[in-house]
Amino acid sequence: MHSFGYRLNGLLTFAVTILALMCAITSLSDNFNTPSPSAEIKIMNINWFQKQPQGHDEVSLTMNVSADLQSLFTWNTKQVSLWDAIIPAKEHAKFWIHTSNKYRFVDQGNNLRGKKFNLTLHWHVMPKTGKMFADKIVLTGYSLPEEYR
Repeated sequence: MHSFGYRLNGLLTFAVTILALMCAITSLSDNFNTPSPSAEIKIMNINWFQKQPQGHDEVSLTMNVSADLQSLFTWNTKQVSLWDAIIPAKEHAKFWIHTSNKYRFVDQGNNLRGKKFNLTLHWHVMPKTGKMFADKIVLTGYSLPEEYR
């Protein structure tokens, strides 16, 4: 007969093996999800567009950002991080904000006048089990004025 310690060891080993198998299946099930997030950014105002004393161009924008990231959430999603905020649940993943860029756009020269640019919305999805992944939406069609303001 096996002692109590051997039986307990066998039971715990079996339980941990089943738990690891369930985590692996959960992680693999995320591969079947095809998210389709959407976002729109409208530039409301160019707060300033000027030349710094060192000769560099500097831009600050005010914009309206609307996004629907609900399709990123599955039953295995713990949270989504976006900028310096965390979206904890699917109910909070559809939002609209009015904001100014936290960090100014700076060009090491004076080449920003009249240039076209893109804005990119990055996020990271943190699952309950499995590997974290990141993705983005690139929004095109923006341009800066020809003259400083």
